[in-house]
Amino acid sequence: MLHQSVKKMSYHVVLQRLPSLLADAGFRGDIANDAALLAAMSTDNSIYTVTPDIVVAPRDAEDVRRLMRVLEAEDLRGVPVTARGGGTGTNGQSLNAGIIVDFQKYMNRLLQVNVKEQWAEVEPGIVLDELNAQLAATGLFFAPTTSTASRCTIGGMVSTDASGKGSRRYGKTSDNVLGMEIVVDGGRTLDSDPPTPDWANAMLLEIEAACASGRDALLGQVPALSRRFTGYDLERARPPGGDLEWWRLPIGAEGTLGLVTRIRLHLMRKPKFKRLVVIGFETFAAALDAGSALLAHDPLAIEVMDEWVQGLAERAGILHALPVGLRARDGQPIAYNFVEFVGDDEADLARHVEALRESALRLAGAIASHVAVDDIEMAALWQVRAASVGLLGKVSGTRRPIAFVEDCVVPVENLAAFVKEFTGLLSSNGLSYGMYGHVDVGCLHIRPALDIDSDEDRTIMKAISDRVFDLTRRHGGIFWGEHGKGVRGAYLAEFVGETAYDAFRRVKRAFDPAHRFNPGKLVGDPRSLMGVATTPFRSVNTDENDPLGLAFRCNGNAQCLSYQRSNVMCPSFKATRDLRHSPKGRADALRHWHQAKHRGDATEELESDVLAALDGCLGCKACATSCPVQVDIPEMKSHFLDQLHRTRRRSLADKAALLLEEYSPFLIRYRKLMAVFARVFNPLMEKASGLHDLPFIAFHDVGKGGYKTFSVEVIAQRQWHEATVFVWRDPFTALFDTQAALALADGLRGFGYRPVFVAMRPGGKAAHVLGDRPRFIRQARKLRSAIDKVAASGRPMVGVDPAFVMMIRQDYVNAGLAGQNILLVQEFLSEEIACGRGLPRLNRERLPRKLFLHCSESAGAGATAWKKVFAALGASVEIAATGCCGMAGLFGHQQRHQDLSKHIFDLSWTGQLRGEKQAMVSGFSCRCQTKRFSSIRGEHPMRWVADAIDAG
Repeated sequence: MLHQSVKKMSYHVVLQRLPSLLADAGFRGDIANDAALLAAMSTDNSIYTVTPDIVVAPRDAEDVRRLMRVLEAEDLRGVPVTARGGGTGTNGQSLNAGIIVDFQKYMNRLLQVNVKEQWAEVEPGIVLDELNAQLAATGLFFAPTTSTASRCTIGGMVSTDASGKGSRRYGKTSDNVLGMEIVVDGGRTLDSDPPTPDWANAMLLEIEAACASGRDALLGQVPALSRRFTGYDLERARPPGGDLEWWRLPIGAEGTLGLVTRIRLHLMRKPKFKRLVVIGFETFAAALDAGSALLAHDPLAIEVMDEWVQGLAERAGILHALPVGLRARDGQPIAYNFVEFVGDDEADLARHVEALRESALRLAGAIASHVAVDDIEMAALWQVRAASVGLLGKVSGTRRPIAFVEDCVVPVENLAAFVKEFTGLLSSNGLSYGMYGHVDVGCLHIRPALDIDSDEDRTIMKAISDRVFDLTRRHGGIFWGEHGKGVRGAYLAEFVGETAYDAFRRVKRAFDPAHRFNPGKLVGDPRSLMGVATTPFRSVNTDENDPLGLAFRCNGNAQCLSYQRSNVMCPSFKATRDLRHSPKGRADALRHWHQAKHRGDATEELESDVLAALDGCLGCKACATSCPVQVDIPEMKSHFLDQLHRTRRRSLADKAALLLEEYSPFLIRYRKLMAVFARVFNPLMEKASGLHDLPFIAFHDVGKGGYKTFSVEVIAQRQWHEATVFVWRDPFTALFDTQAALALADGLRGFGYRPVFVAMRPGGKAAHVLGDRPRFIRQARKLRSAIDKVAASGRPMVGVDPAFVMMIRQDYVNAGLAGQNILLVQEFLSEEIACGRGLPRLNRERLPRKLFLHCSESAGAGATAWKKVFAALGASVEIAATGCCGMAGLFGHQQRHQDLSKHIFDLSWTGQLRGEKQAMVSGFSCRCQTKRFSSIRGEHPMRWVADAIDAG
């Protein structure tokens, strides 16, 4: 089944006047209902999809109050209102019809910090890692640590009462919240700080009575575990003999009680020292059985990974961070326990670690262990474990591991028996699965592989869900121990019993008498609740060779929404915090358009909305390598534009770029004449086409440096000296950046090589970016043939510009044009060093302090290769922690992108360049951008290397 229509009530008609009403009320945030944004907001990290009618992004708490006051209008009172943070929920928590309130876009501020009393107040849209980065200088941190810490918001953590690594010691989110402000109907605001407003007195009396009526029944029904019941927490909201703490009720209530606008958090002091022990086991069963013995050493956390996930990680190439002794050999699978210790006494910590290590190796099935001390190594090893969920999404075939029974918690002593029954259930249904999780608290993430597009597998899913719910209760556990309930809330009444559930209903009515906040979740009439099999499913499969197939593979894990500015994925989202302008959002939009096209109802308006979302994509390709599922948005954008421009005319700027690439050999042949002509033509072209800061054609070619250029045919006919290195250029480097080509050649010559340039041929870069697929394929085939002919000479080949080299590796392969690769210059030198070649020592004083990489390099192996090269040269160079520079070929030259381009540059480049006078900058686009927005002299790294050799 390719598509399932979303069956929901539409509020589109009554909401048509909402934008004007909000504007009249002074609302300062964003209001949008374009198809791309609605598609992006219709999914999360679950298997479900519910399309909202409109999305609002408030600027502050007053905007939230304005929204709720406007919604008091008679015809708007029934419209659902649902809060959304990072959208990382695995059970549809933030999916609903009506209005989605996007908190992460603007309401992401750290409002106040009290270091002495160890608390902070934040807005709900701030990301966990973002918060802790801002707190770093204080020595404090917010302790709950989720695997999605780079993109989950504090509001979302409060909504689901998130926990994660270290929760046995640090507790869950609810254990670290001190108070909040919440907005309910009519824009009324309730603050945990006194005084209580008069209007709330009757409401709070009813809530207090509800808590009293259901507290004992709830405690008698729910197991007393550390990952115990959350949301509508009657126990802690009204303890015996204590005052009502109403603000504990919304924690874990998944936005069903109102809109939280401010949260006070308890902070902890960061431990001074950390150690991570990784222990390998022959089987997952052995790793599980070791849990109690390891727990006796009182570590901060114990995380486990099964053999299947380990195999996926091995094939994905991310296990290089593990020592050789802990890697699988001869195809033998291996399971891991990751055990972390923290403390302020280094000697005492070392004793604990050594004691655990000695005892661990005596455990049944233990293979080897390793202790990581360095922060960088520990982060790399934890990333192996954190990548588990993303790796499971990469499984090939129509059946893929999905989240629906993924966070059950049972007492640690019951864990092995529970897992045995659980896996037996899956095996009896013929299902494979991946498993990882938190052994120390008895919480495992088990994801069975199902084809959610199949009616048969959906039936299996519902049956397994029911059986696991019963199995968890039989083993004294909880069905939803970490990731919230979402649509699994349909089991809630049975889980807590009739008396406690009636108390929940009273709490819900008191906070939300109109039943408008995230309706269909957790509490309500059973017929109105969303369920695991009744909520519309997101399509996950399409034809095997469908060029937009990866849009269906996107599982919403949302690593692309990482807030970290130095993370190359995704620059447009980092600059806008607009979900449309992320790989996830664009994949959702493309999937929506694809489905509409197959149904025959893809409108021009829909195409324009999808085009607008794709227009902000810089084409940096970070998503093609950094995304666990490798959702390659630039590749899909190319195919979308190809189809779009079969009926739509191309812009003048697009036509000019395509013609420039096509006729670049002619322009190079008459370079000096064209260079003079460009001085007159460029300003006219900028005015006519909406382009900006166009580069000028260089007057001289590489012959100025004494280098020869030969055609492919001549190269194929001759014998070449063993020191020959063939240098390839793309049209844009050849036309505009002779200096970079000379820099690379001079550096190679300084190392004793004989660089020879290959006559430039168009490779289809512009055609690929602009979606002219026939032109791209034609040019790519010719260049592919040329590369293979030169490769037959047996001499190495390097490319001047990283973007050109990566195009051949990625886009050519996607087009079925695999063949000999051209190397980045640092890769070539790194390989030569590995083969024993010695390089001369440099005059270090001639080298800049920092190296700035093109984003295509930093997303791949280029950074590691540069480190090896400079180490061999005896030079210490810092690789600047930057993301994309904001230029990305034609993108930064388009007038409509100027503000965004500059903003992206400022995110990570401006700060890294501050205080520098000169820098090594590897990419042509990056050097252009550095020249535009700074006074720094940025040159190709090989220019500096060549000069330092000469001066050495």
